[in-house]
Amino acid sequence: MSYQWCVMLAPEVEGQARGAVLADAKWPLGSIIKIGFLDGDPSLRDRVRQAAQQWLDRTGADLTFSWLNNADEAHIRISFAYEGSWSLLGRYAKEQTDISSPTMNFGWLTPESSDEEVQEVVLHEFGHALGFIHEHQNPDGGLEWNREAVIKSLSGPPNNWSPQQIETNVLGSYDPRDLIGTPFDPDSIMLYPFPANWTTNGVSTSNNSELSPQDIKLVQSVYT
Repeated sequence: MSYQWCVMLAPEVEGQARGAVLADAKWPLGSIIKIGFLDGDPSLRDRVRQAAQQWLDRTGADLTFSWLNNADEAHIRISFAYEGSWSLLGRYAKEQTDISSPTMNFGWLTPESSDEEVQEVVLHEFGHALGFIHEHQNPDGGLEWNREAVIKSLSGPPNNWSPQQIETNVLGSYDPRDLIGTPFDPDSIMLYPFPANWTTNGVSTSNNSELSPQDIKLVQSVYT
């Protein structure tokens, strides 16, 4: 079975990411985050807006999403035109100064995508946009990776990732001192599904399509 995973993008640092908020990527409290679309079907854009807004409406975060008609002045520039789904981490989007380049992409979504799929993908990518790292890289989860199985699966379709991408997005970890973290959350929207043969201790996960109580609690601890 093949699994589609997103790529999270951040400046090169020693070590890689775990599940939590990367402290250096968090937005300052009170930030007005400007968001614009570079392309995409109008109805799909509306569904993206509605899903993304849950991060603020359900948490009371001291942030504002300002949706612009023109992406030229946006901090987060969204496209649907590239392969895969991915996002820059947090405020690092502001450092991408090429206004023709996206900072977030929803290559898996089309106007025919189900509401559940749209919500799942959009909530996950906007989690990255708020500075969230993949939850499966939280060392509190007790995950013991079967490196050979993970690399074999993710180096083939539909991901076709390089060894470095696999290290960055699955197998690597950050220094915990760089993170604002919580205990491992199996219900986190930032956790992607993987089969039991990816771990040596038989741990597997399933799809999550909602913000978990722990996701909400973490946002509140960081952004309120």
